[in-house]
Amino acid sequence: MKEYERRVGTVVRGIRMPIIREGDDLVEIVTTGVLEAAEFEGFSLRDRDVIAMTESIVARAQGNYCTVDDIAADVREKLGGETVGVIFPILSRNRFAICLRGIARGCKKVVLMLSYPSDEVGNSLVPLDKIDASGVNPYSDVLSLEQYRAAFGVNKHEFTGVDYVDYYADLVREEGAEVEIVFANHAQAILAYTDHVLNCDIHTRDRTKRILLEAGAAVVCSLSDIMNAPRNGSGYNDQYGLLGSNKSTEEKVKLFPQDSKDLVLAVQEKILQETGKQVEVMVYGDGAFKDPQGKIWELADPVVSPAFTDGLIGTPNELKLKYLADNDYKHLSGEELKNAISESILAKGSDLVGNMASQGTTPRQLTDLIGSLCDLTSGSGDKGTPVVLVQGYFDNFTH
Repeated sequence: MKEYERRVGTVVRGIRMPIIREGDDLVEIVTTGVLEAAEFEGFSLRDRDVIAMTESIVARAQGNYCTVDDIAADVREKLGGETVGVIFPILSRNRFAICLRGIARGCKKVVLMLSYPSDEVGNSLVPLDKIDASGVNPYSDVLSLEQYRAAFGVNKHEFTGVDYVDYYADLVREEGAEVEIVFANHAQAILAYTDHVLNCDIHTRDRTKRILLEAGAAVVCSLSDIMNAPRNGSGYNDQYGLLGSNKSTEEKVKLFPQDSKDLVLAVQEKILQETGKQVEVMVYGDGAFKDPQGKIWELADPVVSPAFTDGLIGTPNELKLKYLADNDYKHLSGEELKNAISESILAKGSDLVGNMASQGTTPRQLTDLIGSLCDLTSGSGDKGTPVVLVQGYFDNFTH
């Protein structure tokens, strides 16, 4: 074996950081943290390494928070403060419950329309077996709370043990608003109750808004329209509003970070100054993957990465090694096979779309793939590694 031949491909390291507070200099903290980790752990940075920061520390450093009262004031102004249809929210204490508290505080009545048998990201409201046994058609049937209970009873979330129907209803009542709950999967169903609607779906929000307006709704806002400008000095997100927010306290939410392009460019530049290496930098939130047991699609943020350097634009351009081994070079083995595959990789074009040798590779955005890898590495608990260093991601069989 040649001395210089590498025997390891992609390496992912969670980098421990101090607790980030509002006003902290993330460029200095992240750069120092990565360089100290390299020194202590005995590795070196290389060109095209990826340094990724969680959206949480970015938003915290920015101080991008708003209160329940801020949300209430925004909802009251934009939706009239009377009866508001709140449709297609995800089932989450962390992601939506505090937002719902603010929404309820900003109106007199909430008509809460839940999708079933699950929410947009796969949280189950009703087990599919119960749907099959009930004779209910979720594609067409609109159910009242009484009809829902008669057909399905009480159903607690598999992971949290929460009955979100009661939980959300209680939250609304605690804010002094009346609540009515219905279950439906087509947006127009809410118009039988009110023509002022807040659609809370994430990735389908533009279509839902269009459908409602075409069906005659008087006012339609998406969550991205709430807190998309500051209120009394609050945080905000001009592109995503409340989308991507997380519970901070019982009266405050942390919003998705504001424009962070300058941040990723500044970290990239500082690493270049300190090491001479041209790394890529990104901010990441939820990964885009699905849990096989709970059927939950992880992506509750509006995007995986809200900011990244230009070297992370695009999708992978890769050949499938097992396809080459089983087809083009099935007659070869050992060093001959290795050399033939290496030559194919070195000769591959810049666009492999339609090439059979690339079938089965992942045609997803690089930021979605790397962000998912980073989210799985950093987790959402107490690992203390809100920065992730990915090395060798752009390497291939030849180097």
